[in-house]
Amino acid sequence: MALSDLNPVERNEEGIAAVLGILKQRLGERFQTGQAIRSQHAHTTTYIPTQAPDGVAFPETTAEVQDIVRACAAHRVPVIAFGVGSSLEGHTNAPGGGISVDTSRMNRILAVNPQDLDCTVEPGVTREDLNRHLRDTGLFFPIDPGANASLGGMAATRASGTNAVRYGTMRENVLSLTAVMADGETVTTGKRAKKSSAGYDLTRLLVGSEGTLGIITSLTLKLQGIPQAISGGVCPFPSVEAACNAVIATIQMGIPVARIELVNALQMRAMKTYSKLDYPESPCLFVEFHGSDAGVAEQAETFGMIAEENGGGPFLWTSVAEERTKLWKARHDAYWSSLTLRPGAKGLSTDVCVPISRFAECVTETEADITEMGLIAPIVGHAGDGNFHVLVLMDVNDPKEIALSEKFVARLNMRAIAMDGTCTGEHGIGQGKIGFLRSELGHGVDIMRTIKQALDPLDIMNPGKILPGAGH
Repeated sequence: MALSDLNPVERNEEGIAAVLGILKQRLGERFQTGQAIRSQHAHTTTYIPTQAPDGVAFPETTAEVQDIVRACAAHRVPVIAFGVGSSLEGHTNAPGGGISVDTSRMNRILAVNPQDLDCTVEPGVTREDLNRHLRDTGLFFPIDPGANASLGGMAATRASGTNAVRYGTMRENVLSLTAVMADGETVTTGKRAKKSSAGYDLTRLLVGSEGTLGIITSLTLKLQGIPQAISGGVCPFPSVEAACNAVIATIQMGIPVARIELVNALQMRAMKTYSKLDYPESPCLFVEFHGSDAGVAEQAETFGMIAEENGGGPFLWTSVAEERTKLWKARHDAYWSSLTLRPGAKGLSTDVCVPISRFAECVTETEADITEMGLIAPIVGHAGDGNFHVLVLMDVNDPKEIALSEKFVARLNMRAIAMDGTCTGEHGIGQGKIGFLRSELGHGVDIMRTIKQALDPLDIMNPGKILPGAGH
């Protein structure tokens, strides 16, 4: 979609002026209106222009979030939740101005229940913070989107990452949450029981709602036991198609792989330079297994045979933690390594997800598009669940390059949807993918709009996101 298609949100100058005065009086130095801090709390990760809020609030309690939302509701002023700003589709932009609610000071771990394998945290706790806290308990939180994102933000965007093939996404790992809704009231969506048949699933409604229905103020999360043993390594393949076919065979054989990540040849070239990896400049799979000593060895050997049958190998694996850490550090640094392929360019990061049986076809056709359009665009993928990312490197000051990149993204999104997949496996809709939601869900978009209007009739909760405007 073109930037001109972004949903416009009308500014309420009088209401904004009133709320700025109210929040300055109530929060003092924890309410900031300087240009620099406002710009930092808008979206700057990709080429979508920054649309700064009018003020940034730093609440420390749920009650303060309620006060902020009630003030904004009384004066019809937008409220935009902010975690650490690592989202990729314009989620934190403020197209109609308003107040950014930065939850970074709500960073307490409220409870850890080792026997029940769960914990309750405030939204500003990051995944790395939580796992450091859990280290001595023998437990960990497995969802790993790469960036050290806040758990509230991860829930709001239904994040996942490299471990999703084994442990699922945030959708499967949030037991319940508390949120401040558009009227300033709080809702707690469930208890700590591992399952429930009690009414509508409000937890799943709010997980992935991108701050358009409420602001999350606490979460109860599932935890996992730290595996007894971990093995992993890198396996080269002659083509992306061969690597994808090995992934499909691995999943269909029921091998309990924890991570299986695709890196195409261009991305491997960048990784070799940036992260000093000594692997062939060809498509590769980064693979990891969790379990017992015997189990992870057996799984690694079985995967090696599958790779060989698909023309890949040798699969060099290790159970040495330091060696595995280097590999996954390189994988998590894929974004930064990609930028070295075209110094000075900015990256447009996009993702799609398709059924695993269509994964090889979708990636192969996408690579052909990249070649045909003359783009520089490396690919990485959470191959085990059919999700992959493309980083289009472009000159954001060149309208022709922007138009070409948007054309490529549109073709990619529609290809995935045509394969019974989705235009976003984990980035979310935000502003960037609004134009594709109706193609994917049809009348479902109207049902979403009905829910939004019922819960947020004034449209103050992160307006201009997810739901297409008239004409889409």
